[in-house]
Amino acid sequence: MKKILVVEGNLQEENQSFTEAGIQTHTESLKHSLSHFTDQLNIDVVNPSSDENISKNIDPLESYDGLIWGGSSLNIYNKTPEILRQIEFMKECQKKIKKVLAICWGMQVAVTAAGGEVKKAERGSHRGIARDIEINENGLNHPLYKNKNKKFNTPAFNFDEVVTLPKNSTLLASNPINNVQGLNFKIGKCDVWGLQYHPEITYNKMINLIIFRKDRLIERGAFKDQNHIDDHIKNIEIENKKLDKISRMRELENWLSYLNLE
Repeated sequence: MKKILVVEGNLQEENQSFTEAGIQTHTESLKHSLSHFTDQLNIDVVNPSSDENISKNIDPLESYDGLIWGGSSLNIYNKTPEILRQIEFMKECQKKIKKVLAICWGMQVAVTAAGGEVKKAERGSHRGIARDIEINENGLNHPLYKNKNKKFNTPAFNFDEVVTLPKNSTLLASNPINNVQGLNFKIGKCDVWGLQYHPEITYNKMINLIIFRKDRLIERGAFKDQNHIDDHIKNIEIENKKLDKISRMRELENWLSYLNLE
């Protein structure tokens, strides 16, 4: 049985709002998706932004076979105390855990901790869906994308993007909105697989998130009005009918296979 640490990126208040709205937290979604592939995981969960005495809440970092760091509604360049705690905790994880899957916000934290840079995306945002992600030649030869279609659409929700890669990085996939959609880099003995999208989250949850955040999304200009939101949701629903569960979660399956390699 493998032992992994899951890091929750959202603040406790955001997760409480999710729960009250009947929406799974990102950690709950991740656990549900992982359970499709295996029941042979010993999972601990930590929230660096909200947990006090974080080192006392989990086992020594060296004892974990792998780490999965999930999504968040935060923007890393804001550098609030809660965000800075996440960056510092990621630095410790990169020193002591050898295999890391960093998803969306998780990738942005991993990149920042390793000396890269994240900024607000200049070419738009992904609001529940990312279209036309294309795996490059490096990606086609990387185990992250084994059995994945070279070009695909997938659940995603982000307004920021990686603009400067850490040292020892390999770009694996891109789309017209974000140049960095799939990434691999090594820092010391830590091997980070990064994704800007969400293989662990369903389109149905993404639709619920849009509805949940609709006022905020209109206020920030992501949508013009309710009609714009309704049309966008209809397009996601059409895409949802095309995407099978295993294809969506292929990256999780491949990382679990990597985790099981000695």
